[in-house]
Amino acid sequence: MRIDLHTHSSVSDGTETPAELVRTARAAGLDVVALTDHDTTDGWAEAADARPAGLTVVPGMELSCRWFPADQPPISVHLLAYLFDPAHPALAAERERLRAERLGRGQRIVEALAADGYPVDWPEILAASAGGVVGRPHVARALVRAGVVDSVDAAFASLLHHRSPYYVTKADTEVRQGIALVRAAGGVPVFAHGLATKRGRVVGDDAIGAMVEAGLVGLEVDHPDHSEAEREHLRGLARELGLIVTGSSDYHGTNKTTPIGACTTAPEQFEALLDAGTGTAPSTG
Repeated sequence: MRIDLHTHSSVSDGTETPAELVRTARAAGLDVVALTDHDTTDGWAEAADARPAGLTVVPGMELSCRWFPADQPPISVHLLAYLFDPAHPALAAERERLRAERLGRGQRIVEALAADGYPVDWPEILAASAGGVVGRPHVARALVRAGVVDSVDAAFASLLHHRSPYYVTKADTEVRQGIALVRAAGGVPVFAHGLATKRGRVVGDDAIGAMVEAGLVGLEVDHPDHSEAEREHLRGLARELGLIVTGSSDYHGTNKTTPIGACTTAPEQFEALLDAGTGTAPSTG
């Protein structure tokens, strides 16, 4: 079996609709794909309805979180949540708050860029998002359309980088609170790309241990942004802590160059994940 447990559709910052994404997954030879848009479940129904024969679609989400070290600035971390009840009141309220944070942040970034003469327009970006969760990739695509940069990657490397004067922070969920919310909703929390140093600052093993104490179930080990050394470290940590190990592409359509299925999850690890989730079930058949 080929299993990819981390993908994004146009409901957040991917370029394919949920229906297109599941067809892409099957055409690429996947047997299982998880839809994990940022802070939203809005693509679940469309993905399930469009599911090609022979493909299992796992409902998921990527939750925007923070780790707050005692003596350093907070570190951005992402939590993959699978098989949770989307109607759980506390988790539903938190993802609504996070979507509002993303929206406000996007508008502030665009207004700052426009004030300095960059040809970007907030209403146009909102319209282009087609009702999805607006994030920095939408601003990046607007900069590409305006001819300011050649690619989304170039936008993130310059104007949208976390050290750029246009970067705006957002109030993400404290990661242990996020884990507790996912578990309360019957879901399975997995720490996403936890040692991807190429993305910026990462947490240490002590933070991951604290996440496990809070209810973390798994680590995303095989990810395109992890080096081989980072993967091996995480794999050893997962053995030590008794955690599920996942592998995923973090597919975003044309927003990134990584193809769907670039990294995958072992079938026995996927079965363990299924056994741990009680909030909802995959679409299969």
